[in-house]
Amino acid sequence: MSSSQQPAAARTMSIEGISLHLAQPMTMGQEWIGNREILKQLLACWLVIDERDLPLSPRITGQPGIGKTTLAMAGARERKQDLYVFQCTADTRPEDLLITPVLAESGTISYHASPLVTAVLTGSICVLDEGNRMNEKSWASLASLLDHRRCVESIITGLLIRAHPEFRCCVTMNEDASTYEVPDYILSRLQPTLGMGFPTREDELAILRYHLPFAPADMLALTVEFLQEAHQLSLEYSVRDGIHLLQYALKRCAQDPAHPLAADAAWRESLIKVLGEEALDLPTQSRKRKRALGDQALPRGLGDFFFESDDPLHPGR
Repeated sequence: MSSSQQPAAARTMSIEGISLHLAQPMTMGQEWIGNREILKQLLACWLVIDERDLPLSPRITGQPGIGKTTLAMAGARERKQDLYVFQCTADTRPEDLLITPVLAESGTISYHASPLVTAVLTGSICVLDEGNRMNEKSWASLASLLDHRRCVESIITGLLIRAHPEFRCCVTMNEDASTYEVPDYILSRLQPTLGMGFPTREDELAILRYHLPFAPADMLALTVEFLQEAHQLSLEYSVRDGIHLLQYALKRCAQDPAHPLAADAAWRESLIKVLGEEALDLPTQSRKRKRALGDQALPRGLGDFFFESDDPLHPGR
């Protein structure tokens, strides 16, 4: 941190005469359950092994609801650092990522640092959550922070903010269709890629028990069996879906103590309400999904658009 970046008061910091209101860190009560290898990989990215070395800013990829943000939270706990999470969206602007001017009650302008800038200033960890929902203009404002320069410029305040030596960052990215294409010059700065898959049966059961320790064993077993079958059929139901499914079923069972709903009936109703009627028949849903995606291989060249593979006029023959 430069000499001009000195703490002023609680949750504020003065930089070159400009007072910044800092964001609040997240509370981290969750434990990491499951594959510890990927946690070790994340922590390795954040190591600095020489005074000339720099930490890496990895991207954590996977389906929604499998614990990408929880992994980053576990990494922050291991390093005993504060954690800040910035939720990226399609309409995120560069100033949202950095410093936002706010009209105070006195009529003056106050400047509020984003969770990212707060982490940069205080030597904390920031997760850019669902980063591939953000547009290129916003990513461009972070290019200098994510490479060897480790600094970011706020156009609104005119400040060049240099990262604290302990600042660390990672980006989570969902693997779905409702995302932007992240520019290559940004992807080259977000390395390595840590891919997360669905948890094993044992880990999935342990996660559900951790979040819902009061759930009966039979309902836990039903939920884990459903999730594991969905994973085998390449359907994108996650442990988060399982938690919501169980929560609603348990609430329905407890709703009327005088006439309690049977556990299997409550679970089935919850499955429909939380995940839709198509979740009642996973094999059929899987077949429909495969047909929608198409079982044919994608064309490999321009000739494939005009000729069948066995056509003598095909340029590849």
